[in-house]
Amino acid sequence: MYNQPLGGNEMPRFAGPGTFMRLPAAETAEGLDAAFIGIPMDIGASLRSGTRFGPRQIRAESTLMRPYNMWTKAAPFDGLQVADIGDVPINTFDLKDSVKRITAFYDEVLKNDVIPMTMGGDHTLTLPVLRSIHKKHGPVALIHIDAHADINEHMFGEEIAHGTPFRRAYEEGLIVPEKTYQIGLRGTGYEADDFDTARKWGFTVVHAEELWYKSCAPLMEKIRAEIGDMPVYLTYDIDSLDPACAPGTGTVEMGGLMTSQALEIVRGCKGLNLVGCDLVEVSPPFDPSGNTAVIAGNLLYEMLCVLPGVPYRED
Repeated sequence: MYNQPLGGNEMPRFAGPGTFMRLPAAETAEGLDAAFIGIPMDIGASLRSGTRFGPRQIRAESTLMRPYNMWTKAAPFDGLQVADIGDVPINTFDLKDSVKRITAFYDEVLKNDVIPMTMGGDHTLTLPVLRSIHKKHGPVALIHIDAHADINEHMFGEEIAHGTPFRRAYEEGLIVPEKTYQIGLRGTGYEADDFDTARKWGFTVVHAEELWYKSCAPLMEKIRAEIGDMPVYLTYDIDSLDPACAPGTGTVEMGGLMTSQALEIVRGCKGLNLVGCDLVEVSPPFDPSGNTAVIAGNLLYEMLCVLPGVPYRED
């Protein structure tokens, strides 16, 4: 029997376990096809803190979701064994130690044939996760949805922070540059050619302005064709969305993606060989409504729906 989320007719949605979608909790990833993991960290953030509370609120707001996807017909809990395996015990007083702890945690997780589904937490966390992913899968394609490129050389002299992970990932050979896609970039920069650096490395950079008033489906069709069947990591920074949709984050930028475009991007990953996903930079203190976390939970569910092996129910 596959694990099922606890339904709203079995237990009121404001009660029950504090896991993602009120799924069963598990101590390890053994026997799982997909594992939800929290990384409650904000010590890599450069402006507003609060993402340490992101995983907890995403889990809390995920109680509203139901198991079947009404549009795509995905039925992830009919074909995948899924559970919530808790949080990485980071060192909240030491970012570098936290990065080591994250990689060590994921090394243990990936001893199993499981796809990690990460709730953040600031974007620093993607680097140590990719280091662990690389040990198992080698260099991966990367789909990175974000308002920012996160390719700074350093931040206040530090090489590890939430604005540097994809420069480090490029330098360390964790990702395939020609199969790396940055979607939703916008705003102001330190230099006129800030977004061109990644292009010189081979990244495909898609500005948010290129997607205004457009469907993202054609873009995702192109990306799927270019990536083919190689392993792919999907990282979604909630600040890629316009702050009118998702104000609960640390570094907002106006003119962002709409939630419908976010759905098109994630759903457009169906058919890819996804080996890991994350949703980062949810900062609950900046959205008292909780709606940013609601959106984040829904996007994580949509990621689950496009994992390899998910069955689809026909009408």
